[in-house]
Amino acid sequence: MANTPWRVVIITVLPVVARLSAQIVQGLGHEPVAVITPRSRAPGAPPMPFAAEHVADDPHELDVLFPATRHSIAPLLRAYEPDLALCAGFPWRIPAEAIAVPKHGIVNGHPSLLPRYRGPFPVAWAVRNGETEIGLTYHLMDAEFDTGNVLAQAPIELRDDDTNETLFARFPALTAELLPIVFERLARGDRGEVQEGGEYQSAFEDDYRFVDLTQTAEKVHRQTRAWGFIPPILPDMGPIFERDGTRVRLLRTSLTEVAGAERVDCADGPLWILETAAP
Repeated sequence: MANTPWRVVIITVLPVVARLSAQIVQGLGHEPVAVITPRSRAPGAPPMPFAAEHVADDPHELDVLFPATRHSIAPLLRAYEPDLALCAGFPWRIPAEAIAVPKHGIVNGHPSLLPRYRGPFPVAWAVRNGETEIGLTYHLMDAEFDTGNVLAQAPIELRDDDTNETLFARFPALTAELLPIVFERLARGDRGEVQEGGEYQSAFEDDYRFVDLTQTAEKVHRQTRAWGFIPPILPDMGPIFERDGTRVRLLRTSLTEVAGAERVDCADGPLWILETAAP
């Protein structure tokens, strides 16, 4: 571990991530000094959580900085002279100029076992593909998305009944396990392992927005669950199911019968619709 405490800037849209990261950083003997977070994803878009909840849920001991654009990140970092920046849940591509500011770089936390499932919605893609585990990886940022050297990672079970809330409730313990490894490796000059192979997925394709009952019940059920792991930031959320000339968006389905639930017949058997919303 470094003899002199490092100054650490946290880059995230989520107050809970900032608070947890700050606590762990302090516990390791370092100094969290600021949070960088956007007001919104784009002009006219709804405010991001920090801006919406500011000031009540902000870490009270940290400055909270709102860059106007991604090109503002580098000068904001320079002002705080950080030794390291920690990034997690941040929607903008961070420019190389900003990555170069902290002495030890910027470390990103990505919710998959890199190099698998690079991209903005790794858990959604894992659910779609029927995976039984996902993970958390801390890696050094570079010019591309999720491709930098891996410093620490660990798997986490992806359960059949997991939702965003239940899955990510188990991530803080993993964060507390992995971040000390990150700091220890960087302190001794270890820049991690180069990623090899892997894949990148962006948003789901347009066809996946619509339910096709010629698919198996399992595939339609996974489609419903997968969309549940995409935050409601896209203009056209799915999956859309049409019944009696009316479209609804499926929120929850079941492969086993639930009393009072609507039954639909897929290619190989029934599926029960538990919850819907307007598209």
